Amino acid sequence: MNDERTPRILALISDGTLLASLRRVAAASDRDLDDAPVPPTRRSWDDAGLVVVDHATATAVETFPRRRGVVLVCSGAAGLPDWQAAAAVGAEHVIALPDDEVELLAVLGAAAEPDTGGGRIVTVVGGCGGAGASTFAAALAWTAADRDDPNVLLVDGDPHGSGLDVLTGLEDRPGVRWPGLAVEGGRVSARALRDAVPDWAPGLGVLSTDRTVSGEPQPAAVTAVLDAARRSGAVIVCDVSRNFGPAAEAMVAAADLAVLVTPARVGGALAAARTAEWVGARNPNAGLVVRGPAPGGLRGADVATVVGIPLLAAMRAQSGLADAPSARGGPDALGARPLEALLAEPAVTDVLVTAPDRVWVDRGAGLQLAPVTFPDEASVRRLAQRLALFAGRRLDDAQPWVDGRLPGHGEFGVRLHAVLAPVAQGGTCLSLRILRPATQGLDAL
Repeated sequence: MNDERTPRILALISDGTLLASLRRVAAASDRDLDDAPVPPTRRSWDDAGLVVVDHATATAVETFPRRRGVVLVCSGAAGLPDWQAAAAVGAEHVIALPDDEVELLAVLGAAAEPDTGGGRIVTVVGGCGGAGASTFAAALAWTAADRDDPNVLLVDGDPHGSGLDVLTGLEDRPGVRWPGLAVEGGRVSARALRDAVPDWAPGLGVLSTDRTVSGEPQPAAVTAVLDAARRSGAVIVCDVSRNFGPAAEAMVAAADLAVLVTPARVGGALAAARTAEWVGARNPNAGLVVRGPAPGGLRGADVATVVGIPLLAAMRAQSGLADAPSARGGPDALGARPLEALLAEPAVTDVLVTAPDRVWVDRGAGLQLAPVTFPDEASVRRLAQRLALFAGRRLDDAQPWVDGRLPGHGEFGVRLHAVLAPVAQGGTCLSLRILRPATQGLDAL
């Protein structure tokens, strides 16, 4: 149903065929038309959300004050007189009907959404491989959503990763991913986009890549999504791929702030310096986040000096980061379900998964088969990839094994080992060893 508060469309059309086409498109977008006499009153001209004219009626409003939201429609391809009329009235679009009705539908849909402004785009780029940029981007989006009436969009810009839907625990949640996003006429509706993507938390949507479809998002689609979300006043956090393709360039160029994330290691700092050069050539508003721990005692300021961009923050290892979504009551995206119950048992030292129906647990008396199963091998693989991301590691076909540490389970965390097929025969294998404080002294040993 059309909202009475939605600005109406002022139709100044003399051609009956064009008017009929406009009516079809307006009905499809649930918009009301004001079929006004020509010339219209100044009030109707000023108050309309969108004004649609044709070549004949454009001359009647040439003397009216210039305004935004004027569209000129024409029969067939636009000729020189159409373009001249569009320039005379300051039209933002010239649309041929009926061929370009889809483009007109997108224009009408965008006009129905108020341009609230105030939207901000932050892109997050890993200064080196395994920097933990995806986890940082997700945590940043989660934090931005921790306010009244949040409007946050987390955008996946890495077509070669496991997907932000895996990181956020939404891989089985229905909703549009990049390959299913239709961008017509270079526009996308912010309202339709937010309704289509899965929600990680109230007011926090995730637009992820699709592991079943290869290829990165088209730059035009990236620009359309970011523009629409920015117009709606959203905070947009983009996790940018390190392959530095056209989609990554579009995200970095559009950002209000580009954040480089790098560990406090010499090798990471040197790699981040090269990444900073690429980012700086496309966006001068860049800053550095340095992640701990720093085993060599390297300080954040030292890393910033090497990288050559301002230091935004130096972070110690965030042991509570993995528990944040559960604490907020959201999906258990950063946990290890369905293994959580086993990991929470005080006597458990190891949990192993060797097949979807073979989950083993060691409570100090050797491995025993646990009453836990997964739906299929793909579910085991997704869990392993998700846990690898939380450990700041990569796990995919190009890097099919991982060894890392997961924070958030007790004082010492959990040691993670995972191997994907075909290196692991029969499917993904996963090992979680719970690191506990010593219970025996030297004398007892």
